[in-house]
Amino acid sequence: MMWKSALLVFAAINHADAFNLPGITNIFKPPTTAASRKPNTNDEQLLLQAISNTGNGKNADIETQARVLSIVRRMETSSAPSPTLLSNPEEAKALDGDWYLQYTAPSEIDDGGVSADDKWVAVEASEGESNIETRQFGNAGSVSGGGIPVDASSNTALQIFDMENTRVTNEIQTGIGLVTVGGTFSQSTTVPLRALVAFDTAKIALDIGPTIDISFLFDIRAAIKGSKNAGWVETTYLSPDVRIGRGNKGSLFVLTRDGDAVTA
Repeated sequence: MMWKSALLVFAAINHADAFNLPGITNIFKPPTTAASRKPNTNDEQLLLQAISNTGNGKNADIETQARVLSIVRRMETSSAPSPTLLSNPEEAKALDGDWYLQYTAPSEIDDGGVSADDKWVAVEASEGESNIETRQFGNAGSVSGGGIPVDASSNTALQIFDMENTRVTNEIQTGIGLVTVGGTFSQSTTVPLRALVAFDTAKIALDIGPTIDISFLFDIRAAIKGSKNAGWVETTYLSPDVRIGRGNKGSLFVLTRDGDAVTA
């Protein structure tokens, strides 16, 4: 069982993005500054209603996915975060702390049922010499572990930004135990709102048994890829209550400060 767990996380290390992991310290740090140009509270409510009862996106039908993408794109274009969110310490406080993943799905719908206005296209997704994996992850309601989906429809994943120490940590409870993956992040020179993540921590706290620390596998991945940067997350909307992000593997993430903001 331990070796199977280790192999799963190693696969994730080789292909992960900043949120697509087999799992995502839970000290809540409330924001003191809002970095959105103007929070779109009406659309926030519409969005939270649309993603409710979808099992983190897993049970969302095509019509719901299209509606979510339309609302999200409207929020991204009308209330984009300040481009200095990651470089201005005061603005960065709005991103700092705990965020609960409430919905995850591809940024595109397979049947093409998304208008041109609702499409989002990543700029320089591979980040040049960082050679970041950009192969699309198409599973809704899941986080990815090297192409092996880990169901997040019944367990809320948690992402913690520690802006002072430039670290991001992801946690999720799986069938074998709590998986924690984290690392340092840096601002992209290409896209100011994009945080490039260099993972350095990977642990599995087994429900029955010890905690397995396989952090050394990130060094192996870095040697193979030629870069410590393994993924990125781009913040495309931010308010005191809601955060929207896009990942290097084409996923859309909707997160909230309140873990109970969405009906499961």
